[in-house]
Amino acid sequence: MQHIFLESHNIKNQHFGFGQFNYHLIKGLYNANIEGFKITLHAKDTHVLKEEFGTYFNYKKYYSLRRHKAFRIRKKYDLWHCLNQNIKIEPHYDMPYLLTVHDVNFIDEVSSDLNHERNIKFQNKLNRSTAITYISDYAKQSTHQYFRVPNVPEFVIYNGNPIIDIEIPENHKPKLTSKKPYLFSIGEFTERKNFHALVEMLALLPEYNLILSGNNNTGYASGRLQDTIKKLKLESRVIITGKISELDKQYYMQNCEGFVFPSLREGFGIPPIEAMRFGKPVFLSNNTSLPEIGGEHAFYWNHFEPKYMAKVLKDGLNIFNKNKTELSQNYVKHAKSFNWNDAAKQYIEVYKSILFKK
Repeated sequence: MQHIFLESHNIKNQHFGFGQFNYHLIKGLYNANIEGFKITLHAKDTHVLKEEFGTYFNYKKYYSLRRHKAFRIRKKYDLWHCLNQNIKIEPHYDMPYLLTVHDVNFIDEVSSDLNHERNIKFQNKLNRSTAITYISDYAKQSTHQYFRVPNVPEFVIYNGNPIIDIEIPENHKPKLTSKKPYLFSIGEFTERKNFHALVEMLALLPEYNLILSGNNNTGYASGRLQDTIKKLKLESRVIITGKISELDKQYYMQNCEGFVFPSLREGFGIPPIEAMRFGKPVFLSNNTSLPEIGGEHAFYWNHFEPKYMAKVLKDGLNIFNKNKTELSQNYVKHAKSFNWNDAAKQYIEVYKSILFKK
């Protein structure tokens, strides 16, 4: 029996990408029902995981003290899987170590100085890795661009689409809705998500409202975004919902005219493929991982000048509406190609390649 430790404590917050990644990968591993492995999940709310997954996994409760060297986990596992590059929990002893890299956005958002503490910690993770997985080719390319990557096996494994089946009750309706046709976006309200560019575009599209969802308890939300809304007098046309339920998210995606995602930096970008699952046209920034994920099935902005953005959106919606049935089917097919069960099986193959290498 091979014992694998999943450093998965970020599962506690599924309103963020890391939490979604941890949960859906764990669920995919559970669905795979692999033999010959025993996986230990490291999490804060282990009782919640036990209720869903029972005895299939072992569980180890997360304590923040374990971030400090003296309190590191001392048990030796056959493989330690660090589920994202920001995790501060490390094993006490050397052991086979798999690192999953989602992005190196901290180079732009924190510091590009490789002697900065954040960058040193990440380099140390790379140095101790037996193998590395990336969630996109872009994540791999940017890691190699800025850091010294050791000569170890590397794999690109795409995330899955969390929305497999659409199950919205007929009578379900969020508290906040739009009487006019609307555009929709979701994500944490930060400079990186670039939501203010959507507001500036909206001023040139009087036929639409804009619904923005996600954690809006941020300085960007109360600062630049609100300033832009007020400056353009769009208070009645920009609907900010805050964090929403899964059903509300599906409702907004199912009923929007288009999904808009002008993000400046993404390691992967799950929301666009979620929107495609509903057969909706998707408008993305033409940078980082987004062209890789959207492929030929999305419309792209090369820059964020409002008139240009509005034209790309209008032209894209015209193309979509002229070929609605065919394009919707293509979008759904593309969205379904990102599957968490398939992704989990690819991670299992990586585990095997480390544990059973000759």
